[in-house]
Amino acid sequence: MPKRRKLPGLSPNPMTNLIVTDIALRGVGRITRRLTEKALLRTRYSSEDAEKVVAGRSMAQTLVSVAIARVATRSIPGALIVGTGILGKTLWDRSMGKTGARIEGRKQMQERMEQAEK
Repeated sequence: MPKRRKLPGLSPNPMTNLIVTDIALRGVGRITRRLTEKALLRTRYSSEDAEKVVAGRSMAQTLVSVAIARVATRSIPGALIVGTGILGKTLWDRSMGKTGARIEGRKQMQERMEQAEK
């Protein structure tokens, strides 16, 4: 039987350490995601508006995003399906022309900002 290495952690219980690590990684991921979204939005919107857009995301939108990301990362077919959907949406937006897609996007951003104010 091979010699086991000791895994450093907060607790002598490896399951507790795994749970703590999972929580920490999810927290860092969430903070990073929010900062990245705000930085991206600040290229076109004020800091206050960027904050409102990020804060205005509904629970349903969050759950859909998580579900789609999970499908995409669990398997190659899932990644292909999600990638095809993203490509399709991009082509659809481009077919509307720059003006149409911008108008629709601005309406959606305004709705998010209003949602954050509620």
